Parts: sequence; structure tokens; C-alpha cells
Amino acid sequence: MIPRYTPAEFQDLWSQKRKYETWFDIEVAACRAMESAGLVPAGTADAVAPFRAQLDPDAIDEIEKVTRHDVIAFLTHVEGLAGEPARWLHRGMTSSDVLDSSLALLLVEATDSLLVRLDAVLEALRGRIEEHRRTPAIGRSHAIHAEPTTFGLILAGHYAELARGRKRLEVARYEIAVGKIAGAVGTYAHLTPAIEAEALGALGLRPETASTQVVARDRHAAYVSALGIVAAGIERFSTNVRHWQRTEVGEAEEHFKKGQKGSSAMPHKRNPVLTENLCGLGRVVRAAVVPGLENVALWHERDISHSSAERMMLPDATATLAFMLDRLRGVVADLVVYPERLRQNLDQTGGLWASEGILLALIGKGLGRQEAYVLVQRNAMKAFEGKGEFRALLQEDADIRARVSADEIDREFDMNHALAHVDTIIDRVLEGD
Repeated sequence: MIPRYTPAEFQDLWSQKRKYETWFDIEVAACRAMESAGLVPAGTADAVAPFRAQLDPDAIDEIEKVTRHDVIAFLTHVEGLAGEPARWLHRGMTSSDVLDSSLALLLVEATDSLLVRLDAVLEALRGRIEEHRRTPAIGRSHAIHAEPTTFGLILAGHYAELARGRKRLEVARYEIAVGKIAGAVGTYAHLTPAIEAEALGALGLRPETASTQVVARDRHAAYVSALGIVAAGIERFSTNVRHWQRTEVGEAEEHFKKGQKGSSAMPHKRNPVLTENLCGLGRVVRAAVVPGLENVALWHERDISHSSAERMMLPDATATLAFMLDRLRGVVADLVVYPERLRQNLDQTGGLWASEGILLALIGKGLGRQEAYVLVQRNAMKAFEGKGEFRALLQEDADIRARVSADEIDREFDMNHALAHVDTIIDRVLEGD
């Protein structure tokens, strides 16, 4: 994580201090469950618990330089603080009981923060969708004019994608909210499933179904995949903003704030820097997906090849996505839309967008599809080449007029006809179907 792209709460969440506090919480919860089972003297957890506030990350890190084992360094530090009662901590446990359960707690909290941010983005999008529900725009395929749509419907497509991403995050949150306190290789040799269930339940986690020495990494692979898909959706929206802001297009642009500068050399520049930034950060979040998948295949009951990758990629991916969502909300809320330019671009081809309607009208009059296609295309190509206006060319084509009337041709250029179902689609999106 670097400060530029890390919200303050994620800096705290993934700090050394917070990590050791969470380890402490795991150990104390396990200790309480062992007290209930009669494996640890009553009152041990209460005797140790107050020392949470005295955890010293620097001191633990110094001990680790000698032990070369982070959990042993942590336990040594706690024993130094709490004295004799701390000897009962970690009874029958292995390091991954602490590490994986702690990681689950942190990922759940990270996901809750991401969901709040994603909700804010969706709310901002909802407002802009309603604002431009009926603002005509040209739809594009291969970046080339296709048929009419509305700017609100374009935004609704992005809304639906991010809403699906939210559902995936909720599923990922549930799947990752799993820990283990099952000891070496997960057999409860010196513990019991009941102890695990009580300890994890107190922390809001579920036991891994069948742990080895670690929680299975397919869960984490699914988690980072959910993050990556949300990031990809953000990049898709950002790519569209960048296109809309191109000088030759000019349909919408990022808000250019007072005092903002676009170029060190050219004072006239207004660049889509926020969405360009989001595209780059999307690649960073998605970069966690491949190592997440590769972490699934650990040797036997476990190795630690996953550990080094996770220490980097999970804080980076969650914090970066949080930053992206914060930035995206601002881009959406402040996006400057130019309805007049949208209409100008829609009209730029002189109604070529109506070609499919004419094609279908000819088919409806009994003409074969391929023959009808040739008739419409030859007029469309003339219009492309500047040899006339598309509607007029159609009206003058004897082969076409032999099949359809002038009024039937004009009907296919009716924007209300082209956009007749826009409200239905938008309502379906916003209602969550």
C-alpha cells in the first residue's frame, strides 16, 4: 500500500498494530472457549485480556528478528506483558489458527467498508440515470455509431454491472468469514470442534468445513476474483468517460475544478485524469487474481508459499479498490454531461441509425433478408460517402419504394419508436431484477 491510494481507515486496518490486536483477540477467544471446556484454569482469559492495550508492534518485531517466527515473537511479547497466565495461550493451537482466523476478521471488515463505498457509487449513479433517463444518445459498437439509446440507459448498464459486483462481494464476504482453531493439520488432536465453534462464533466467524493446517485458499481466490470483477467494472465505466471526453466526441467530461491545471505545457488542456487513474488502478486490483488462484495449490496440509503473496496483495487490493470506489463516486456525481452535443453526435450520420428498421420493414413486406440488406446497404454507403441524405436516398430508391411507402420509411426514423422500451429497461435495472 502507498498513502496516495490508501484511505486512512485501510491504513489503520492493515497496520502492524491492528494485526497484533486481532491476533490477541483470537488467542483470548480461544482461551475463553478452552476455559469453558475445562482445559484452561478459569479466569485466565480475563487475566490476560487487559494487556491488549499494551501491545507494542516494534517490540514484537524486534523479538522476531531473533525467533524468525512472527507468532512465536507475538506470544513471547504477550507472555512478557501478562506473566504466568499467558502460558495457557495457544494451547493445542498452531500458527495458522491465529493467522487465518485473524485474516478472516480483517477481510470481513475490509469488505464491509467496500460495500458502504459501493452503495455510495450506486446511489450517485441512480441520480444521474434518472437525470438522463430520456436524454438521447447514439449507441456504439466497435466505437462506431450503431442505434439510438439514452445516456441514462448507458449509465444503467454500468449500474447493473456494479450491482452484480456488490452481490459477488456479499457472497465473498460470507465465504471468507471462516477461521480455524483446529491445531496442526486440522485434526483437533489437542482441542475439540466445540472449542473452535465457540471461539470463532464469539468473533463472528464460522469454522472451516474441513481445514488442513490452513483455511482452504479457494475461499481467498474467490474473494480476490470478486474484487477484480468490481475493479474491471470501474475500468469499463472509466474507459467510456475517457471516450466521451475526447475533443472530437465531447459528450461528457470530468468536472474541471477551479484552479485545476491540465498540463504543465499547454494551458488549454482539460484531461480525463481521474478516470485514466482508475483504469490504471483497476489493473493493480486485478493483478491479485492470478496469485490468488495460484495460492490454492499448497503442498499437502499446507506450505507457506501463499503467505508472502497474501501479505502484499490483500491489503493492496482491498485498499486500492476502496480508493477507486471513493474516486468513482466523485466522478459520477460531478460528471458534466452535454445533452446538446449528445444530440449533435446522434444526428451526425443523418439517420443512418435507422438502417435496421428499414431492413425489417422490407422483410415484413416479403423481401428476403439478404436482398433487403443489399438494398438498404447501398443507400447507407452512398450516405457515408456524402452522396445524399440517408432518408432522402431511401425515398428515391425505386426498389425500396416498390415495397414500402414514404410514411413507412419516415416511421423508422421516429426517435420515440427507437426508444420505446428505455423506461422499462431502466426500471428493471433500478428495481434490482
